[in-house]
Amino acid sequence: MKLLIITQKVDREDNVLGFFHAWLFEFAKYFEKIIVICLEKGEYDLPNNIKVLSLGKEEYSRYSRAIRRLASLCRFYKYIWKERKNYDAVFIHMNPEYVILGGWLWRIMDKKISLWYVHRQSNWRIKIAEKLVNNAFSVSEKTFPFKSGKLHLLGHGIDTEKFKCDRKTGDGDRIKIISAGRITKIKNLDILIKAAKILRKKNTKGFEIGIIGAPATEQDKKYLIFLKNLAREEKVEDIARFCGAVEYNKMPGIYCQSHILINLCPTGGIDKAVLEAMACGIPAIVSNESFIPYFGDLDGRLIFKYRDENDLSAKIIDLADNCNNSIGKFLREQVEKHHNLKILIKKLSEKIINGQKD
Repeated sequence: MKLLIITQKVDREDNVLGFFHAWLFEFAKYFEKIIVICLEKGEYDLPNNIKVLSLGKEEYSRYSRAIRRLASLCRFYKYIWKERKNYDAVFIHMNPEYVILGGWLWRIMDKKISLWYVHRQSNWRIKIAEKLVNNAFSVSEKTFPFKSGKLHLLGHGIDTEKFKCDRKTGDGDRIKIISAGRITKIKNLDILIKAAKILRKKNTKGFEIGIIGAPATEQDKKYLIFLKNLAREEKVEDIARFCGAVEYNKMPGIYCQSHILINLCPTGGIDKAVLEAMACGIPAIVSNESFIPYFGDLDGRLIFKYRDENDLSAKIIDLADNCNNSIGKFLREQVEKHHNLKILIKKLSEKIINGQKD
């Protein structure tokens, strides 16, 4: 069977979307041929049965937004029509608007349509797209905005061969704490900065905090300025450092040099950065209660009260003083069992090939 995949970006170095490069490698095992249409392409090294076509974002950056959109739309229709004999089914990753744009034509051509969507908020795009697809896929009930008879819940796909540590993590005298992900208000990074002040006052072990990630919108940029000002006001700018975006391929090394990952998001979707750290055997302290099923008896130590810097700092101190290798081993086993990339792509491929819901 031959597959058309539509995604935002094909670039193994991208700090946000670099993970999809590994998805394509796995998909290549199950399909005779794969055509990938992406909005933008960068560095990639993929099997010979994968062909990558870009809608040209990397080429049209100097033009106005209207011209870029028109040029990309023309390419989109050109590619899905020109390559129509080279694919039997369509898999769209995270962009329901492409289902709306191409769904009517794929329906006419009798191409089965599948959509992967991980987002809590509903909008008109996902509502229309859900009507057009044969299958919808997501991580959990909390990562799809409404109930659907077409929905399959398959977990995240973490590359556990890439995200692993072959040596003892976090060597050194200082406790290394990190957060990872886009700099945006829902991440509640101000609580981490306030917790740093408490940790310093309590004269705990030496520690350092690395805030990894970058803002994506103007609102995010304003939030980053707020955080930097807060760090200065709380007098923790020397230990709470803003590291900026880090290439995807470098993240395993970052995790393996750390002791604890902190994630301050509210209860809802399952953050991929937490699972990547767990795969590396790094304990994660979170406020998101969706992780309770994966923490087992550790949930009392790894889940803190939402937006409570006092509880967070207490959890950090406890984990820093009482962590052992068995915790990291258990957390990695949970990722391998429930969020393994190979298992996810196998399940996705089987359902795409079957072309129908359960």
